[in-house]
Amino acid sequence: MALKQTPSQTVGPFFAYGLTPEQYGYPFTGISGGDLVTGETDGERIRIEGRVLDGAGEPIDDAMVEIWQADGQGRYAHPHDPRGSNTGFKGFGRVGTGVDPERRFIFHTVKPGSVDGRQAPHINVTVFARGLLMHVNTRIYFADEEEANARDPVLALVPPERRSTLIAQREVTPSGIVYRFDIHMQGDRETVFFDV
Repeated sequence: MALKQTPSQTVGPFFAYGLTPEQYGYPFTGISGGDLVTGETDGERIRIEGRVLDGAGEPIDDAMVEIWQADGQGRYAHPHDPRGSNTGFKGFGRVGTGVDPERRFIFHTVKPGSVDGRQAPHINVTVFARGLLMHVNTRIYFADEEEANARDPVLALVPPERRSTLIAQREVTPSGIVYRFDIHMQGDRETVFFDV
């Protein structure tokens, strides 16, 4: 009898229910949500808003998006950051796309500062979605940081014609500053993903 390869399994769609239970109405406490700011936090308050889109441009309704970022002074909320902790800022957020009527992910945060004086302000992003054997990683840069973006060493590795897939567009709304950033999993406008 010849042995055959067993089929692989994809990530999810169970992860959003288990890792963001409050968002989906379950009576359990998650370790993180979409609000990264608690109490007094230095920096410009912003909202990051977008959708995870498939190759046909349709929103994926069971994706989960995680972000990890520095605060407005470029400090991570981590004990190993030598500059000290910003106790009013979590730095980590996680939301699913399944409960928003427009299938968006929304984070309330602060605009990050440069972490080392060389890298432009950015947010690290991890996406989990059905059909993925492993999560994917990308970054969000900001359209109004042109000078910093031009000298960012990571962004410089991306072909010029693809850099726009990493740039969030600023919009002033009645409720505050919004940066819009859609994540395209496939297609002509596929977001640049990084090997970590």
